[in-house]
Amino acid sequence: MRARLWDALGLGLAGETGTGAAVAEHTFARFETAGGEFGAHEMLETTSENSYAEFEEALGELRTAGLAPGDVGRAREETTIADTQLAEAQRALVGEETAAVLELQLLGTTVQDAAFLAAAGEFEAARTAAEDALGRFEDADLHDTLEAADNEAYETFESAVEAVASAADNEDSEAVRSSAAESFGAALDGSYELAGSAATAGAGHVAALQARGWDAAALASMGGPSTAFAHAAALTIYRGRTHDASWLAASGETDRAATVVSDVFAHFEGARAHEALEEADAEAYEGFEAGLSSLRSAIESGDTAGVEEAVAAVDSNLVAGIQALAGGRAPLLEASFFRARSADARERYRLGETDAAAGIAEGLFGRFEENELDLHETVESTSEELYTRFEEEHLSSLIDGFESGDDEAVATHYEGVQSTLLEFETAAGGTAAVSGAEGAYMAARGFDAAVLDTLGEDARAEAIARAAFEHFEAGAGGYHEALEEADGSVYESFEERLGAIATAAGECEDVYPAATAFNGEAVASIYAVVGNAGGSETAAAATVMQEVFGQFEQARVHDGLETADRNAYETFEEELDAYLSALQEGGDVVGAAESFASAAQYAQFALLDSVERLPLDLDLAGGSGGGGSEEGQEESALQGGPNVVEGVPDDADHVVDMNAVAFDPSSVTVTQGDTIAWTYAAGEPHSVSAYGDGIPEGATYWASGGFDSEEAARTGWENGEGAVQSGQSYVHTFETTGTHEYFCIPHEAAGMVGEVVVE
Repeated sequence: MRARLWDALGLGLAGETGTGAAVAEHTFARFETAGGEFGAHEMLETTSENSYAEFEEALGELRTAGLAPGDVGRAREETTIADTQLAEAQRALVGEETAAVLELQLLGTTVQDAAFLAAAGEFEAARTAAEDALGRFEDADLHDTLEAADNEAYETFESAVEAVASAADNEDSEAVRSSAAESFGAALDGSYELAGSAATAGAGHVAALQARGWDAAALASMGGPSTAFAHAAALTIYRGRTHDASWLAASGETDRAATVVSDVFAHFEGARAHEALEEADAEAYEGFEAGLSSLRSAIESGDTAGVEEAVAAVDSNLVAGIQALAGGRAPLLEASFFRARSADARERYRLGETDAAAGIAEGLFGRFEENELDLHETVESTSEELYTRFEEEHLSSLIDGFESGDDEAVATHYEGVQSTLLEFETAAGGTAAVSGAEGAYMAARGFDAAVLDTLGEDARAEAIARAAFEHFEAGAGGYHEALEEADGSVYESFEERLGAIATAAGECEDVYPAATAFNGEAVASIYAVVGNAGGSETAAAATVMQEVFGQFEQARVHDGLETADRNAYETFEEELDAYLSALQEGGDVVGAAESFASAAQYAQFALLDSVERLPLDLDLAGGSGGGGSEEGQEESALQGGPNVVEGVPDDADHVVDMNAVAFDPSSVTVTQGDTIAWTYAAGEPHSVSAYGDGIPEGATYWASGGFDSEEAARTGWENGEGAVQSGQSYVHTFETTGTHEYFCIPHEAAGMVGEVVVE
């Protein structure tokens, strides 16, 4: 678990803050489910309540306050706190000598983080990871201890880590890998010299190999965009559509404008991005929906100022949501939005609306200067020359062209804006991420055709659709080929629906239904490409596990494990082989990593002749791995209280799952008088406890356990009351309208909070 803390930070240093946050969350979930007397959760709590509380709080803050919002400095602070608490507990449990063994093995493992970061091309992060490990080594008591016990291992380890940092500075991935492997070997050699027994060092050795398995999982998840990015791309389409509604309203087409807004709302309610936005940024979710409602009202009442204000509100909340979901890839979606809006400006200029066209372009210039969604800084860091061409040569000149009515300048610099932004997308992102951005752009162009058709510009609507088709056929930054490879059926439907827009316009039919149908295929295409891409570093991750296999075969722990417990030995090798196969053959990498981790834990207990104490209920090679969780064999002393029932009542209007460290969904909108059942789904027992100052005025306090205040709920939990356990649900009926905020007492530090909006 200490190694995984540094994995999460390393990913943050590489700009993969979303992936790092996911590692932190997964680590918290594994800790919560590491039950039993000899599991990490109960063992830490028994050893030191203070370390237990500080570790949980820091691990939660690492994700929620550090990595999720992209604050890497805060992430470093929380990583250090969490690591320190686990180190102190280790010393209390096993004494200074064995703790030093584990510390040295951990340092060797964290140096290997530099190798997986360098394999992903993140050399600066790799150098920082190596320097961090070296700094921790030099500051530790272990430094002098190892020098005295095994000077050769000491010198080899220190010089190898320095070589890792130097190789990373020179962007030499192979040298980073080989030097990191050398430092890892030296750390292991030294640990056996420091250990009182080979079995003790061997158990730590297997734990280090388990940590390398998590390195491979982290590496496999890097490079390719996550589904969250696809959600953010879908939100980018909504940005364009709300601006289209404003355009239609300004042109006197209020009925169609209102329909567009209503359709956006309806689409969002059934979209995959709906719940994702709600979970990622509840405030942005609420602001977006409220803004849509205000926009429709303003359109219907002819309130021009109100329309502008509502569009701004919708847009700002979508920007916040996109940032929360897309993270470091948000600039690609902003470039897509800029392309769509500059196209809007070009069309309005064609219609003689020069002021409107110039205003749109000026607005884009302002957004760029404000670094909205980090576009300005990212373009500049990607290429100074590209940055200059985009802003100074083309965007500024496009504004001048609009204002002066210079058709030739407008044509030249509009194409310049479009081409430089697409060039930026392909330079800054992989094919899957570019495809997401281009999917959003093309959906926007389909709706532009519908707007122009509504305004009586059938020929122009047809031309837009045909130009979009040509752009797609020309490759669209790799989007065409990526979609065809990802899902042939969606690819064919995409082209068919896009062609239908041109056909409808050419035959003077209403283009809006065709554009709406095409939008559905564009959204489907984004999810298809992103889902098909996965992480782009799977091959490098497979190399990591090949190294682990090779290291194990040659390691002294190999024979030690085989002698200690043949079943544990075979299980470890089988799960290691299965994990490698999953990486090489495109299998379930996450599941394989979990199984390998369990097999490694089995091996650790076997080496210490303690399989009967293994806090896992495994059915592995040759039979059960151990006695299972003692916690699961004993009747829990925790109690539920009023409204904690067995199962889920049939008359519950809504059900919320309580996972290891999260409510799912975290935000629920209900009608006054509705009943919600919170049901146990995973992890340790949970509570459902309202915040005393987070419920509407006049509402009766509610919580599992039937307490009448937040203070009483917290005190009750300390006394074992208010728990919702396996097979149980907490049920509450809401009579007071407004927003009710609540949390899980034992997992509040991990960010397990939620809200109920009663209408």
